[in-house]
Amino acid sequence: MKKLTFLIISFIIILSGFLVIWFGVFNVSAKEKHWDITTKMLEIIRERSIEVRAYDLQIPNLSDPTMISNGAKNFDAMCVQCHLSPLTKPTELNLGLYPQPPIFYKEKHSRHNDKNIFWTIKNGLKLTGMPAWGDFHTDEQIWEMVAFLKQINGISKSEYRQLVGKGGHTHKAGFEHNNDNKAHRHDSDHNDSHGKHKH
Repeated sequence: MKKLTFLIISFIIILSGFLVIWFGVFNVSAKEKHWDITTKMLEIIRERSIEVRAYDLQIPNLSDPTMISNGAKNFDAMCVQCHLSPLTKPTELNLGLYPQPPIFYKEKHSRHNDKNIFWTIKNGLKLTGMPAWGDFHTDEQIWEMVAFLKQINGISKSEYRQLVGKGGHTHKAGFEHNNDNKAHRHDSDHNDSHGKHKH
């Protein structure tokens, strides 16, 4: 009798789940916010997943000025459309994503340690819009971005300009970009209009 009751309850749960999916009850729109309990559950899943996988990583010297400057250049080339900088105004991408990307120069994420930040940059995050940069950048280049992110909170416009310099973008050797198969840096002039565009 207990076994039959268990089977009936299991069937009802499975059927209910199928009907919810089939009739499109769950709204996947980025304009529809998660329930609070869903957000909390996803946060716990995300944080524990990252923590477990980043546990054994070895942290280099993140106070090296060269690492910080190199990280600033890659951040400026790769990340500001979503995470912004002191020199950029909110972009369509930053405003349109859900969950909305954190603005690191304004917000300090003390719960995210260096290992977790590295793992996230390298592997990306599902259902967030966060890319996996590890296919295109070496571990050293990713650690450089971690080094910069440790310095970015509260950074001024002048400090940011100084670190970024003329800008630039590095990739790992073997990544093909503009028909160039070598690790390289793309230099470009940097100005306050970064992130702006016209229609």
